[in-house]
Amino acid sequence: MVYQYILINMSGHTRRHPCRWRLFFAALAAASSLCVRAEALPEQVVQPHPVDLTLPAEALVEAVNQATLAAQVAGRVVEVRVDAGQSVRKGDVLMRIDAREASEVAAGATAQLVNARANYQRMRNLQQQGFVSSAALDKAKADLDAAQATHGQATVGVGYATVLAPISGIVAQRLTELGEMAVPGKPLLSVYEPGSLRVTASIPQYRLAQMRVVRRAWIDFPELGRWVDATDVMVLPTADSATHVSSVRVGLPAGISGVVPGMHARVHFVIGRDRKLTVPQSAVVRRGEVAAVYVANEQGALSLRQLRLGETVGVGEVEVLAGLQAGERIVLDPVKAAIQVKSAALPGR
Repeated sequence: MVYQYILINMSGHTRRHPCRWRLFFAALAAASSLCVRAEALPEQVVQPHPVDLTLPAEALVEAVNQATLAAQVAGRVVEVRVDAGQSVRKGDVLMRIDAREASEVAAGATAQLVNARANYQRMRNLQQQGFVSSAALDKAKADLDAAQATHGQATVGVGYATVLAPISGIVAQRLTELGEMAVPGKPLLSVYEPGSLRVTASIPQYRLAQMRVVRRAWIDFPELGRWVDATDVMVLPTADSATHVSSVRVGLPAGISGVVPGMHARVHFVIGRDRKLTVPQSAVVRRGEVAAVYVANEQGALSLRQLRLGETVGVGEVEVLAGLQAGERIVLDPVKAAIQVKSAALPGR
């Protein structure tokens, strides 16, 4: 209809506005080319093919090297130099504790050591002159040894008033605030190495026989939309007596970005291979519990077809149990397919 209107009315107007009509036809040609390109959607012919059979398990990311620092002296926290998320180097000062009580104990231990050393020396001289027995000298030596041990412990306690980073990494948590009281054993903060991470999954005991031969796995990070290959798989030799599950540690590639301790992950342990009909998960349209894909017929017309899906197999693939036949073509971009179907259904198209 548009082209008929143009052909009927262009004869009079082109003489008066030739430039305007040239611009109009240029824009129309550009729009037509865009429409042709929009119809060329990425497709895939589905065929049964060998895939890895996997055992999925929920998991959490954790750091391989992580240190939780606890107070070893009593006192008030007088300085805090770091917060969660900051990078630190081994030996950096993280916190300081006002350990005046520990200093007083150390001063008392020093005085006791001086007295014990002087008493031992005096007893030794007297014993050499025959004025005291060997038993008295032995007691003075025991007192000196005890004073040295007490002094050593007290001196070390004063050194713990300055909290240093034991490893280079990132501060995961800061568990105390400026001005709070620190007591021996109270956690202060934790530090982890970001370049060395792993995920830990829980496996039911009846699956352990399968897991002992597993050597490969993939890790899916749903929040990131990423899949990575595991570097190693290790089944821990213990089980939880309450939940009857065993832990499996799965290594992550070094330097993986965007992954932090505590993040949720899903591990797919490879337990075998088989031929299956699959479709990419990205091509599936989901509405609640209903799953479907856009199928192209021989004329290129698109239709949305409901599927019955099975387990996830391979990287980003899902098994098709019913709804598709081998040799059919599916559209890989369901969003563009939906737009094209809706546009084709508009009146006048």
